Amino acid sequence: MNLSLLLFLPLLTAIGVLLSRNAQQVKTISLVGAVIQFVFAMILLFTYRAERIAGNTEQMLFTQRYEWFSPLNIQYFIGVDGISVAMIILTAFVVLAGVLVSWNIEKMTKEFYFLLILLSLGAYGFFISLDLFTLFFFLEIAVIPKYLLIGIWGSGKKEYSANKLALMLMGGSALVLVGLLGVYFMSGIHSFDLLKLSQVHIPLEIQKIFFPFMFIGFGVFTAIFPFHTWVPDGHSSAPTAGSMFLAGISMKLGGYGCLRVATYLMPEAAHYYSPVIIILASIAILYGAFATMMQTDLKYINAYSSVSHCGFVLLGIGMLTKIAITGAVMQMVSHGLMTALFFAVIGMIYERTHTRLVSQMGGLLKVMPFVCSVFFIVGLCSLGLPGFSGFVAEMTIFVGSWQNADAFYRIATIAACASIVVTAVYILRAIGQVAMGPMKDNGHAAEMIDARWNEKIAAGVLILGIVAIGMAPFWLNDLITPGAEIIMQKVAALK
Repeated sequence: MNLSLLLFLPLLTAIGVLLSRNAQQVKTISLVGAVIQFVFAMILLFTYRAERIAGNTEQMLFTQRYEWFSPLNIQYFIGVDGISVAMIILTAFVVLAGVLVSWNIEKMTKEFYFLLILLSLGAYGFFISLDLFTLFFFLEIAVIPKYLLIGIWGSGKKEYSANKLALMLMGGSALVLVGLLGVYFMSGIHSFDLLKLSQVHIPLEIQKIFFPFMFIGFGVFTAIFPFHTWVPDGHSSAPTAGSMFLAGISMKLGGYGCLRVATYLMPEAAHYYSPVIIILASIAILYGAFATMMQTDLKYINAYSSVSHCGFVLLGIGMLTKIAITGAVMQMVSHGLMTALFFAVIGMIYERTHTRLVSQMGGLLKVMPFVCSVFFIVGLCSLGLPGFSGFVAEMTIFVGSWQNADAFYRIATIAACASIVVTAVYILRAIGQVAMGPMKDNGHAAEMIDARWNEKIAAGVLILGIVAIGMAPFWLNDLITPGAEIIMQKVAALK
């Protein structure tokens, strides 16, 4: 299995988009490229599982290593484990759905799809990188496309939102870079090789200095409190596919970095700062849930809800148990699918009603039964209804968190569980106001048609992922658990 294809496929697609002569060619090439990426991700999943079943116990599979910049020992070093494969599958799902949802884009179509594909290239490269400098390189690739997608194709205060997002994410990247350079120089081996660094014991005092830089830096990407304020503005102003990519993929880069890099390389510091991480995660969960209740704009509802749901990822990482870490990765995958679907549905509703204000909607189920049915499904997934991925992921985190017998950890677990009630309130209220009751005439009744073919396929792809995890979660659990066990082996001796 040649993992470099994960980079070459979107790169070739992007080149094909730039060489296209008209908008229809751009869309066709983008869709074909997204489908091929999706198929490759599925092949990777089954090939990876076959390797493990055959008895391959290597920590990382399908590795490739090439010298990039010898003086600083920087390498093109890639490989995957179960956690990486799970994130690649998530990316493939969201990319395919995002391309389909954007089918009606008319303004600068070629540039729009090029930036979307460039985002996917950065995500794939990030998830397969085993060299920290290469990982950082792919992390940075995604910042400029986000800025341009919001600044050019966005709505509302798009310039302000784009600038705020870019500045905060670049600030987070600066913190990450300080942490990476600290590990590079203080490890004593002057290497960015993740696997080699994991075998070196960095003194606790050094870890205590550089762990916060790295964890908070990655945490900015995943909306860690109080550096979450770019999320509502960025999501509300971004075009539909931009919001899907931001919440579905980009926010997961941060959670993955917190786990794969910060916690894995500096487990003693992770254990030392665990109470702080849990406090920040609990605040994000509760604050995000209560803030969502105050919102009247559908995009702001989903944006603040994302702050709350991403708090569960950080909570699972901070609890430092195998089950909680497994749950954190499952939550990243679940939330990526769920929030991408949520933003897709919001985009469909906005295109037809020309408003995102809940108070100006009502009775849409009568004229848009498919769109509203999807709205019901994603809402029930968000509040953790059994049978959907949200329930599986959050319950796994709660069970893993409860394994810590200390009162502090259990109080945090109870507080996180209580947020589900708040989530149920704002989700059910939003569904009721948007879909139920009498129709409200806002002057756009003629445009209120049901979902088109591309929107139905996009929604179906994401629902497939949500149900596949919710109804049969063991394949994902078995995929992730070995990677979580390796991280826990480094943490277990400290507890």
